[in-house]
Order: sequence, then C-alpha cells, then structure tokens
Amino acid sequence: MQILAETNLFDFDLVIKQIPDLLKYLPVTLELAALAMCIGIVLGLLLAVIRLKKIPVLRQIAAFYISIIRGTPAIVQLYIAYFGIPMFLKYMNLNHGTNFDISAFPGFACAVFAMGFNESAYNAETIRAALGSVDRGQIEAASAIGMTYPQMLRRIILPEAMTVALPGLGNSFIGLIKGTSLAFTCAVVEMTAQGKIMGGRTYRYFEVYVSLAIIYWAVTIIVEQLLKFLERRLELPEQIDKAATSEAERQEEKEAENYKYDSDTKFEKKLSEQYST
Repeated sequence: MQILAETNLFDFDLVIKQIPDLLKYLPVTLELAALAMCIGIVLGLLLAVIRLKKIPVLRQIAAFYISIIRGTPAIVQLYIAYFGIPMFLKYMNLNHGTNFDISAFPGFACAVFAMGFNESAYNAETIRAALGSVDRGQIEAASAIGMTYPQMLRRIILPEAMTVALPGLGNSFIGLIKGTSLAFTCAVVEMTAQGKIMGGRTYRYFEVYVSLAIIYWAVTIIVEQLLKFLERRLELPEQIDKAATSEAERQEEKEAENYKYDSDTKFEKKLSEQYST
C-alpha cells in the first residue's frame, strides 16, 4: 500500500473521502430497487398463480413472457423501456388524440418498469415453487368449508409460502440492488452513475470503483441481516419444532459417533495391553 501511495498509483485516502459523496445517491439506488421489487413480487405472484392453476391461454402467455424476459439481457430491456415508452406515448398522441408530455416522462420510471418486469420473471418461479410447497391437505380442508381460491390464497397459502419464498426473494432483492448500477442507461443518476461522473473529474476511476464496491458490500451485509431477522420472525411453529427436532437428532448422532469412537479406542487399547503382556 505504501509503494502504491508513493508511486501515486492508488490513493487510499481518496477512496475513503469519496464514500460520503457517493452515499448521497444511496437513497436513489434503494428507492429504485424497492419499487422494482414491489412490481416484481406482484407481477411474479400473478404469473405464478396462472402457471400453477394451469389457466388456458394465460398459461401460454405467461410462459412466453418469462421466456423472453429471462432470455434477454437486462441492459437491453432497459434500453427498450427508455426508448420504447416515449415512442408508445408519441404513437398514442398521433393516433388517439391524447396529449402526453413525452419530454416530461422520467427516465427513473422507465428504469423502475424495466427492472420490475425483469425481476417478475425470476420471482415467478420462486413464488410458484413456494406455493407448491403448501400442504395439499390444508388447501382441500379450506375448499371443503367453502373458501374461494382468493380466500385460501390470502389466509392459508401465502402466509405459509412466504416463509419458503423469503430466502429466494431476499437473494433476488440483493441482486436487484447491485443491478441498479445499470440504470444509468435510462439517465438515472444513482451511485454508480455518480461514481462515473466523479471519476471523469479526477481520472481516478479505480479509486471510485473501490469506493462503490465497499458501499455495495456494506449494504448487502445489512440487507442480509434484515432478511435473517425477517426469516426468524416469519417462521411457523411447526417449522421451528422441525428445526429443533433436526438439531436434537444431529446431536444424538454426534453423541453416538463419539461413544462408538471411545468404545473402539478402549477396545484397541485393551488389545494392545494384552499383546504387550
């Protein structure tokens, strides 16, 4: 580090000094990720229910949508949203007499929609697997007492499926926070975009990206801890009992292995004493 400082190749002090300036744009990053995640969860739930219930026509449309979104890069989708939404609004103005202000449509909204739709395709599979993990007996019992599917979804299926889906959705959210660095394609100035601006002023791009890496790493750690807290709070009693039972079984197996090892050791020691005499 001292050699780098003496040769002016790397300025560690600059890395630390730039962090407060970059943190000013952290709210933009978190807001973008949170809004996109909300869209991704709502639309992902809708897609998951359609595929799980195997609704004709809609099931094929959902599968086609998921295939397109998962088969194209996120940055391409951001460009399509950024240029495509204003073109659509212009088409509406020319052909349907509307008066949308195309120039006033924010790039932030384009980024939110693009990233939200992208996230929905991945969340759909996570949520579908979680919905499928709910015990069929509970669903049949709810149906027997006259509950409609929306009622079962709200009162039985979603509360249990949420505990299964939370780890996967949490990982998706962490990935989404880091994925907001692509929002500069929609003229959104978040942390990474501001880092590029700062690097252009000083030509110390390496230090800027190291500062960004430290911030993203810290944010990821905080989000991980919050997700672990939520997982503990949302655990169902039977899941807690099952975890406790599994832990007790592992402890018993460990004790049995230790007992067997001690017995074998004693037996070998006894044999060695007999042979020595």
